[in-house]
Amino acid sequence: MTPPDASHNRWSDLDRPPLNATALRRGLLRPDALWTSLEVVESTGSTNTDLAERARAGAAAEGTVLVAEEQTAGRGRLERSWTAPPRSGLFFSVYLEPGDIPVERWGWVPLLAGVAAATGLAKAAGVDMSLKWPNDLLVSVEGEERKTGGILGEFAGDGIVVGLGINVSLRAEELPAPTAGSLALAGAVSTDRETLLRAVLRSLEHWYGAWKAADGDAAASGLQAAYAAGCATLDRRVRAELPGGASLVGEAVAIDGDGRLVLSTEDGLQQPVSAGDIVHLRGAAGGLT
Repeated sequence: MTPPDASHNRWSDLDRPPLNATALRRGLLRPDALWTSLEVVESTGSTNTDLAERARAGAAAEGTVLVAEEQTAGRGRLERSWTAPPRSGLFFSVYLEPGDIPVERWGWVPLLAGVAAATGLAKAAGVDMSLKWPNDLLVSVEGEERKTGGILGEFAGDGIVVGLGINVSLRAEELPAPTAGSLALAGAVSTDRETLLRAVLRSLEHWYGAWKAADGDAAASGLQAAYAAGCATLDRRVRAELPGGASLVGEAVAIDGDGRLVLSTEDGLQQPVSAGDIVHLRGAAGGLT
């Protein structure tokens, strides 16, 4: 007999088993590690909101990791909201305190998380990953670029909260938009979320450590070069939709020392873009890629 509350049972979808918080802690929390605590909750509105509130209240130490099996009010850039089926992805936030590193360099932390996620997932899932500036994770599904993840950073307390949402096992009929994808649809060799989460957090620990050791210098730490090497936006014609409604079209030619995207416009100028939506274009007519 099927229990009346089967739809809410954490084992109701056998293709999407729950995370084992104890095993994750055992593998990630060490005396010399960046990660100091890890909590898995069944459902929440937004892990970023929850962790930012803790940080502002002084109740979060550096290295705190908050993971949700389901987010009902997940937040992306520009306050966009999104949801996904329970246990279909990785939805988590981390709290970092860069300390004495100049605040003007903290803007690199979300980009750092992008490099870490892309490299960690590529290794653990066996899927080619790329980055769309500033913080989208892309995969290829049937020869088309699809967004499979996003990153959001926000200042809180004495540090910064970085949230990541990654579509892992989302099926075609569950995709929120035609431009979305998942690791499973990209042919991942593994969709085990514990394996993937460990890989991303270990990669994040590596890149964050290198960046801090270089006093937040993205060039000296190798972060700037790594981001550029994995960035699908570079060497393409793009349209930057800027805050306030203006837009700028040009070829994306570089990521500068401040993490900005540099566009070479038709009038020969090089314009750095620090915020905005980027649309990848194709050809002179500007068709979407």
